[in-house]
Amino acid sequence: MATETVDRREFLTGLAAGGLLLVVSTTGCRRVQDDLRRLARRPDGPKAGDALFTPAVYLRIADNGDVTVIVHRSEMGQGIRTSLAMAVADDLEADWSRVRVEQAPGDEKTYGGQDTDGSHSIKDFLIPMRQAGATGRAMLEAAAAQQWGVPVTEVKAQHHQVLHASSGRALDYAALVAIAKTLPVPAKETLRLKPASEFHLIGKEIPMLDLMDMTTGRAHYGIDQRMDGMKFAVIARPPVYGGTVATVDSTAAEHVSGVERIVRLDHTPPPSGMLPAGGVAVIATSTWAAIQGRNALKITWNDGPNNSYESTAYRAQLEESVRGPGRIGRSQGHTTSALAHAARHLSADYYLPHLAHAPMEPESALALVRDGRCEVWAPTQNPQDARDQLAKLLGISAENVRVNVTLLGGGFGRKSFPDFILEAALLSRAIGAPVKVMWTREDDLQHDFLHTVAVERLEAGLDARGAVTAWLHRSALPSIGSTFAANVLYQDEGETGQGMTDLPYAIPNVQVEAGPATAHTRIGWYRSVINIPHAFAIGSFIDELAHAAGKDSKDFILELLGPDRTVDMANVGVTGKEFNYGATFAEYPIETARLRGVVELAANESGWGAPVPAGHGRGIAVHRSFLSYVASVVQVQIMPDGSIAIPRVDVAIDAGFIAHPERVRSQLEGATIMGLGNALLSEITFKDGRVVQSNFDGYRVMRMDAAPREIHVHIVPSDGKPGGVGEPGVPPTAPALCNAIFAATGRRIRQLPVAAQLSHGERRAPIA
Repeated sequence: MATETVDRREFLTGLAAGGLLLVVSTTGCRRVQDDLRRLARRPDGPKAGDALFTPAVYLRIADNGDVTVIVHRSEMGQGIRTSLAMAVADDLEADWSRVRVEQAPGDEKTYGGQDTDGSHSIKDFLIPMRQAGATGRAMLEAAAAQQWGVPVTEVKAQHHQVLHASSGRALDYAALVAIAKTLPVPAKETLRLKPASEFHLIGKEIPMLDLMDMTTGRAHYGIDQRMDGMKFAVIARPPVYGGTVATVDSTAAEHVSGVERIVRLDHTPPPSGMLPAGGVAVIATSTWAAIQGRNALKITWNDGPNNSYESTAYRAQLEESVRGPGRIGRSQGHTTSALAHAARHLSADYYLPHLAHAPMEPESALALVRDGRCEVWAPTQNPQDARDQLAKLLGISAENVRVNVTLLGGGFGRKSFPDFILEAALLSRAIGAPVKVMWTREDDLQHDFLHTVAVERLEAGLDARGAVTAWLHRSALPSIGSTFAANVLYQDEGETGQGMTDLPYAIPNVQVEAGPATAHTRIGWYRSVINIPHAFAIGSFIDELAHAAGKDSKDFILELLGPDRTVDMANVGVTGKEFNYGATFAEYPIETARLRGVVELAANESGWGAPVPAGHGRGIAVHRSFLSYVASVVQVQIMPDGSIAIPRVDVAIDAGFIAHPERVRSQLEGATIMGLGNALLSEITFKDGRVVQSNFDGYRVMRMDAAPREIHVHIVPSDGKPGGVGEPGVPPTAPALCNAIFAATGRRIRQLPVAAQLSHGERRAPIA
């Protein structure tokens, strides 16, 4: 389902499980009876919640009045199942205690886009979900009016009942389903969405439906899936990207108790796309037996051309790349001349290493391939890509593939790639039984689709008053596109459009360039994607310019923003295709007043400008990403042993209309902790083409005792179009942290992680 079709929906109704089924459709009406007959031919027959049309989401009302919302987005702790169900239930006037949620399987023809990535679930589906609820409400009201023989204008749905005020009569939804399902579906243009003044769920502090099970250990994740007769598998994958198996001696592995089969998986040469890397699988009666069998394998690898990949040498290559001209992404004014004639010319290089996603739940998938059909159960962010790739790889129709989406124990973009799902299906086909592929933490870190490594070079010219007159930004990093196509050396418009070409500041001369960078490992999507390196460099450099100009950092940012305005992206010299996170700039313009607003809000709430104790410092940064505006103020404390503590972080977000504030705060808190952990501790390095780190002793993430003592999230009230929430909190965190370190110590941090520049501490990152 293309994004532009979201608001061109028609509503359908039909029978399912004896109740009323309401569907948001992207393609128009089809006969319900035809779909029921089609499903009746399935071996397992029709089931409640089965895909009957071509919708994006279902609303089902049972004969007893209970409501089920079938959500087509993946739940990984962000609360999307709750938020979308709230949207339906509010406009349905449903009793929240009688609302249940079901997870949709992957099926593009039925559901449209299901990739839970890019922070666009609420942006794209809040209104369609509300329309589904409003349709149900209208039909139930019409049913009550018919039963009472009164005009529909005299009745009103309220809290799972329809009321007739003048007579005092009331009917529960259960009493109305039988009539409602016989009525025509109201035209979309006749629907009445509730005004905000009548909301009882949307915008309210509603606890997340899955939270209790998640926090008490009852939640059932992908890694928890079981099936009678299933086997367990672990895989020895090539340690170098593009490597192959030269020889394998499985004699010892075959003698490990519980090991049943050794299976070779075909090699996938770079660019590998979403396919598995290949290798040797050990299939056993338990995960432990499979791991022990893998340990007993004797494999000789052909490493291929990427065996020389080494992090220090590669950093030098990126630094050389940004020293010279690159591919121009934006050219406004006369930057070279302005830099040459500036009163002061400043420059700085910034380095960021590879990052691993490292979700708490490593990759796993259960697959059953039999009789020309495939069914899998997996924690996937993108069930449709998984379905398509499975069909192609197995040589069967997509109609014969079902991808069941489980809860995800973290994703961050990693689980948009279905390689681990494909592995399970290939192995199931090979042995004719259900197979569950298990990844260990070592597998997860050493065979990830890593966040890219980057070098960012910034130059600026200041006039005699300290105003910025020229800005040059050169960036070199392996593009995500290199995972999917050969000879990709440059960032594409979507990558340079994440902070570089969409630079919002009132600078007359701006030049943005991307330098060449060859990929030597798989590069993937990561929470906030290429905003991470761009925002770190921009936010840090602005603080350096403020200091050079002798100005307060917050005031300098506001001065750079210039007068409140909508940035005219058509006339700032951007080359190539427009990129605005799936929207047009007409729909979601860059508004400097909103940037100013979050800067001022975060600064005011943090006590910006007030004295801090000795050894403390505050830093600030702001960034627009995923159609939202976020500013962060981080306060650091340099401890007597030279380590860093973080007493407080203030985060302000303007994401337009907020449907579920409790989840927004949670997302911003999590993004802050992730951003701080990335900046202080996390780093993937390579030697001889291999990932050096293998577990959390080497790849460090933020522990509880190192987390900020306080995180305060400040939400800007707005009736504007909703923007993204899950990702925009990450980019400004690292520059705000490093700017705070400078304020406390006078030391500039231009490379991450901070801890890598000094001796490694166990709990806190040392700085001095």
